[in-house]
Amino acid sequence: MTDPHPHAAPPHPAQTPEKPVWTLEGDSSAPRLVLRGSWSVQDGGMAPFPPDGLTQAQSHGTLTFDSQGVSGWDSAFIAFLWDVKQAASHAGLQFDPYGLPASAQRLLALLPDAPAPNKAADRKKPPLLERVGDKSLNVLNETGTVTELALETAQGACKTLTGKSGMRLKDLATDIWNAGPSALLIVGVVNFLVGAILAFVGLVELRRFAAEIYVANLVGIACAREISAIMTAIVMAGRTGGAYAARISTMLGNEEIDALQVFGIPVSSYILLPSILSLGLMMPLLYIYGTLIAIFGGFVVSVSMMDISPLGYLNTTFEGVSLTEFVFGFVKSFFFASFIALAACRVGLRAGRSAADVGIAATRAVVIGIVGVIAMDAIFAVMATVLGI
Repeated sequence: MTDPHPHAAPPHPAQTPEKPVWTLEGDSSAPRLVLRGSWSVQDGGMAPFPPDGLTQAQSHGTLTFDSQGVSGWDSAFIAFLWDVKQAASHAGLQFDPYGLPASAQRLLALLPDAPAPNKAADRKKPPLLERVGDKSLNVLNETGTVTELALETAQGACKTLTGKSGMRLKDLATDIWNAGPSALLIVGVVNFLVGAILAFVGLVELRRFAAEIYVANLVGIACAREISAIMTAIVMAGRTGGAYAARISTMLGNEEIDALQVFGIPVSSYILLPSILSLGLMMPLLYIYGTLIAIFGGFVVSVSMMDISPLGYLNTTFEGVSLTEFVFGFVKSFFFASFIALAACRVGLRAGRSAADVGIAATRAVVIGIVGVIAMDAIFAVMATVLGI
């Protein structure tokens, strides 16, 4: 949109618009910027004013304008005047806009007196001890928040038994279905392949010592004690943990979490409790299912590759794998599930409110869940060694 100066005669329609021209007149104590032509983007009025264009002027003077020759202008004119204003500020001149068109004065008044400082460039890296202290405080704060969340969830689970919890049974049933029966296929496929691979590798190595029969013990103990629990937890961290984080972050972006807080509905019991409780109930059952499928995968490979009857392989498995191994894996699965659900819900609550933050939250929940499960399994391995389990 152009705004011709009231004192400037508009150009004839057949004439070509005059190019924008500026000249600096007057003495060094009272410089005057004379503007002529059409200052629009279409007419090439986007040339910036040189930062050193007013260096010859005397400091503490006043820069005035003569815009009688301006035939038309748009945003290019305001951009040019902004550059002039910054150059005048650097030269120590007072900027007097009253010689400009009234509309240009109003638009120029909307701009700040100086550009915003570059905080990123001025920011200095804090000392090492300060950074370590900040990280430590953040870790302690986050640990306390997650612990408080876990206690609220446990309290809500106890209230559920008495029927006083704010959790809806419909939400719990939906989450149980998503965390349990819907995951049977992927958990079964992964554990079957892991059991088959473990049996194949064991047969190749044990055949050198004529001890192929012990592959049943190898597959059974390894899957019941470690592999099935870890693989099931990793699958659920990527499948269910990421879904929890994405769902909660989406609710946060849609201001549904804010609405619940306004109405006084506890988020921990209404949203988090069904998710955490359903995964905590289903993961141990999925572990048992995955262990049996993994043993079956080893059974298929072993029977097809070595001269042994199916009944003999199963008897060797039942004799070599004690019930203690299943109990140990069952307990680990419960703690894995609790950690995955708590971490995913916490990541979802800390996410931003944009669409991109939903994907970031889901990715972060999966990464934290997988790394946390492996770290917890290492802790359980040390504890089992110390306790002689």
